[in-house]
Amino acid sequence: MRRAYRAAVLCAVPMLAACGWLSPPVRVEMPVPAPAAAHPIEQRNARWLAASWTDLPGWSADRPLEAWSALLRSCERLAPDPQRVWAAVCADAQRTQPADDAAARSWFELRLTPYQVLPREPGASGEGLVTGYFEPLVEASRVPRSTHRAPYHAPPADLAARKPWFTRAQMTSEPAAQAALRGREIAWAADPLDVLVLQIQGSGRVRITEADGRVQTVRLAFAGTNDQPYASVGRWLIEQGELKPSEASWPGIREWARKNPLRVQQMLAVNPRVVFFREEPLPDANQGPRGTQGVALTPQRSIAVDPSSIPLGTPVWIDTTEPLSATPLRRLVLAQDTGSAITGAVRADYFWGWGERAEAQAGRMKQPLRMWALWPR
Repeated sequence: MRRAYRAAVLCAVPMLAACGWLSPPVRVEMPVPAPAAAHPIEQRNARWLAASWTDLPGWSADRPLEAWSALLRSCERLAPDPQRVWAAVCADAQRTQPADDAAARSWFELRLTPYQVLPREPGASGEGLVTGYFEPLVEASRVPRSTHRAPYHAPPADLAARKPWFTRAQMTSEPAAQAALRGREIAWAADPLDVLVLQIQGSGRVRITEADGRVQTVRLAFAGTNDQPYASVGRWLIEQGELKPSEASWPGIREWARKNPLRVQQMLAVNPRVVFFREEPLPDANQGPRGTQGVALTPQRSIAVDPSSIPLGTPVWIDTTEPLSATPLRRLVLAQDTGSAITGAVRADYFWGWGERAEAQAGRMKQPLRMWALWPR
């Protein structure tokens, strides 16, 4: 998007924890596949141990046909594959249309082998962390109005020449920054937190009211950053004693901002990192934003990963739970995105989609996680 893009106001806080920043599409080199004996596969930041399908909790209860379109999208953007192992698997997938979940499950079992993803450190636990992200939907105006004064910006012309670029605070105080941003406004939001949430997620849907009153929904996609470090406004509010950790959700932060309008700019300035956007049409409202792999993300079937642990395009089995509940969340997903906060072997950011439920689930997700990568035999 996250880098669809990357969910979250808080890193390492139970609410809004993903903090994923989306990056432009990249091509990640696939490692050499495991030999027939299914020896461990060494990744730069992870070690994969061969497993059996019965080791995957809930494998027989999932609906893998729901992940089939995500698999085909990944197959359209294959990374360099010297051994052509994925080329052969994807060619077969593109010729196949499973009739039902049982047929899809059999296809995966015949062509792939599961490997549990573990840290490289000897004796390290196979349990990690999953957070969630989503695609926001916000309202905006094409022209500034008395009620709409917070801009979404396209990249300034000198972004590549000045690294890092100006901070968030400097963008409102430095004449050089203001001059560089003049005319780069795409649209204007009524609430500066609506701008922040799109920057944190990496992209979002924006319902724009044009100057003539027409309304259209577009996608603002990730187009670059000011290369400044990310800092959590939620964490700052907790450290200031303004909110308890359990209150640091988007609703809690918005409520704090409503009660403290004179301190909103102070809060925003805590995070120097800014994301710039490009406007894209939204011809299909059922299609997600593009992740780092360059393919549209599928709600609840796409994840962001650390590509040094799991190559983009890899099918992955996750074993976790729903946010704030003990309900198992065990399903087949595709590694199609990355995020600056998504680092480590057993680490994932789960794409919930868009809408109110997706926002609520993503903002509350910070669960233990186990992962298995599915690799060609």
